[in-house]
Amino acid sequence: MSATRTAVDEPAQLAPQSAPTHRGRTMLRRLVAASAAALSGLLLYASFPPRPLWWLVLPGFALLAWCLYGRGLRAAFGLGYLAGLGFLLPLLVWTGEEVGPGPWLALAAVEAVFVALCCVGIAAVTRLAAWPLWAAAVWVLGEAVRARVPFGGFPWGKIAFGQADSAFLPLAALGGTPLLGFAVALCGFGLYELVRQARTYRSTGQLPRRTAALAALTVLVPVTAALAARPLVTDTAEDGTATAAVIQGNVPRMGLDFNAQRRAVLDNHARRTVELADDVKAGKEAKPDFVLWPENSSDIDPYRNADGRSVIDNAAKAIGVPIAVGAVVAPDTGPLRNTQILWDPERGPQDTYDKRQIQPFGEYIPLRPVVRFFSESYVDMVRRDFGRGTKPGVFDMAGTKVGLATCYEAAFDWAVRDAVMGGAQVISVPSNNATFGRSEMTYQQLAMDRVRAVEHGRAVLVPVTSGVSAVIQPDGDVVQKSQIFTPDALVAEVPLRSSLTPATRLGTIPEGALALLAGAGLGWAVLLGARARRRTSA
Repeated sequence: MSATRTAVDEPAQLAPQSAPTHRGRTMLRRLVAASAAALSGLLLYASFPPRPLWWLVLPGFALLAWCLYGRGLRAAFGLGYLAGLGFLLPLLVWTGEEVGPGPWLALAAVEAVFVALCCVGIAAVTRLAAWPLWAAAVWVLGEAVRARVPFGGFPWGKIAFGQADSAFLPLAALGGTPLLGFAVALCGFGLYELVRQARTYRSTGQLPRRTAALAALTVLVPVTAALAARPLVTDTAEDGTATAAVIQGNVPRMGLDFNAQRRAVLDNHARRTVELADDVKAGKEAKPDFVLWPENSSDIDPYRNADGRSVIDNAAKAIGVPIAVGAVVAPDTGPLRNTQILWDPERGPQDTYDKRQIQPFGEYIPLRPVVRFFSESYVDMVRRDFGRGTKPGVFDMAGTKVGLATCYEAAFDWAVRDAVMGGAQVISVPSNNATFGRSEMTYQQLAMDRVRAVEHGRAVLVPVTSGVSAVIQPDGDVVQKSQIFTPDALVAEVPLRSSLTPATRLGTIPEGALALLAGAGLGWAVLLGARARRRTSA
């Protein structure tokens, strides 16, 4: 009897012990997956400047693939959100540099949702043959959506912008940032698939040739394409050269109150221009053909303020060549305008370009009553909204066609392309990064400008109020740059070019094609899932 009782009682005694063990293993697996997802995002972040570690993006995508492969959609969303936070929280920390953590955390939290939704799509297509191809296209689709909504989109953090020093960079000239991002994601996902196939072979001794070939191709094809695109990247002058001067006047103080002494900022840029004129007369510097001042170099409206106009006039006369002046123009009615003014030394202000892609919550406050509910002081910092310009900016500066993309606009594919299609032989990206102090923001933007140089085959000139100002060759090389928060004048001879790269000619076609590819993959995955459910129910 005792033996029978023991046999009957034993499972009852073991059950309470085995259930916690099973739950513990499940929790451990979830913790490992969550940690890996966050780490994948951190690797993506670490691939961005100022770190020269662009290659970290590949293990970042490979680890993300490990987290998502074969996952259910709910788990994929959660893991994708952790990956998005791991990527965007450190990448965008500069957005809270002066206003506190609220806007930074809110922006990262919202943008991480787009990454999470993208990861849901990636998890769905991992069930398909050649899944890295579909997954990379889904990633590009996610970036395309994030670059357009909400409030005009926020493309900061596109994977392509971390690839300024990458072996994949020539692909920007072939298909723009979408193709570059696609190739990098494809290679990263392909690396994971190679590892997965190797593990399968080690455990089973079998490796289907077709599957192995597809895995290898997902790595070899983007690498080979990048090598093939290399001849598209050149700094050869096609229309002669021009000597440009990039002025960095510096600001009296960093942070949100950088322009509290608006006249001091204007004086700094005028003074540094006059000093350059003196150096030219002394034979220390070559005489420039034109001069570029940064965004917000004159927050005093020179159309309304005679004193401000006189300061700019005197600087232009001293150097004796046209100046592109970044000014805040304040009409009697309507919104403010973030304007570039072409200032002739003899005739004064001529042409203008109004910034078209203005920054939400920085240059204007959408949903102002709602935002005021959360932070009245923040809303009051932007009392009068800026308005959008309506036409691309190309200045004729002493015979050189200079295209303009003001600061934040450089993140948007269409903004720089419009200037090149409008005849620009060289690109200027006037910026003001003083608000963000000594954060990584200025280095992230400089890398973005380098990618644009290769994408469109144009020299890119970057005048910044406080740094880093730079001269970038059409092949993406930085030939001159300033120190941060240091007055400077960069004078350089730059090649003028008028030919169009394939990326410029194609415009949004590569992005659209990859979006269609992603849609096809997602549709196929949904169809296969529906068929599987029908078979199970039958």
